[in-house]
Amino acid sequence: MYNLVLLIVCFLAGVLLRWSGRMPEGGASVLNSFIITISLPAITLLHIHELRQGGEMLFMVAMPWLHFGLAVVFFLLLSRMFGFSRSVTGVLILCAGLGNTSFVGLPMIEAFYGREALVHGIVVDQLGSFLVLSIAGISVAGIYSGGGPSVQDIARSIVTFPPFIAMVIALGLLPFEYPLWLTAVLQRLGDTLAPIALVSVGFQLHTGRGGLDRRALFSGLLFKLVLAPFMLMLLYRGMFGLEGVAVEVTLFEAAMPPMITAGIVAEQYGLEPGLANMLVAGGILLSFVTLPLWVMML
Repeated sequence: MYNLVLLIVCFLAGVLLRWSGRMPEGGASVLNSFIITISLPAITLLHIHELRQGGEMLFMVAMPWLHFGLAVVFFLLLSRMFGFSRSVTGVLILCAGLGNTSFVGLPMIEAFYGREALVHGIVVDQLGSFLVLSIAGISVAGIYSGGGPSVQDIARSIVTFPPFIAMVIALGLLPFEYPLWLTAVLQRLGDTLAPIALVSVGFQLHTGRGGLDRRALFSGLLFKLVLAPFMLMLLYRGMFGLEGVAVEVTLFEAAMPPMITAGIVAEQYGLEPGLANMLVAGGILLSFVTLPLWVMML
């Protein structure tokens, strides 16, 4: 329980820092850089080393791709029904199709399932969500904005991403035992992930302005927080009969709010920044209610 209290306190601290003006506007970029280059690589090196491959790993990696595919089908149909613009459709696919499986997901996993379950979340995030964003997400943003990235740009973004590099190194070191000092160092650095990530999330929480399509906002949050994880639960547990902590954590990751990075990508490509911000902000706030309910359901 204290882990959840810690996350809420850190989240509120980030909100207060933004409101009080005591941290400069670019402060979140510094925090995010620390997370991406130090915290996440450390926790990846530590927990991927404990990974034992099995059939469940395929289902963990597949979840974000299935989630994104469901978003494409759902929002293309919804756009025809409600007459959403191309820009709105692109934002809904991008933001509601990708979950915040790292900045929010990993701290939440640690809070509800314990540190030993983090390895499952890392697999979902690094081999799933990150690749979906880098390949499918960027492609959708380019298509709906009128200009897509090159294959070289996508490949470069993947191979130069520090947590991805750390994951490759960790997989290569699987046959070897870590010395105690290295485990201790990685543990201490990895412990910074949860508090700094939630401070960063709270600081970045802001709403968009101007003509916001409430139907789009409601449908995006409903799909991301309720419908998509429910459909994936029916698929994984109902159709495939999968059980266990790895599957439970994977489905818990499916219930995460919209990815902050996806919202940033939407803004960079000029796809309804106001809607993107509200999907991310509203999703994070609502997730403090929906995620505990998903834990009980799972």
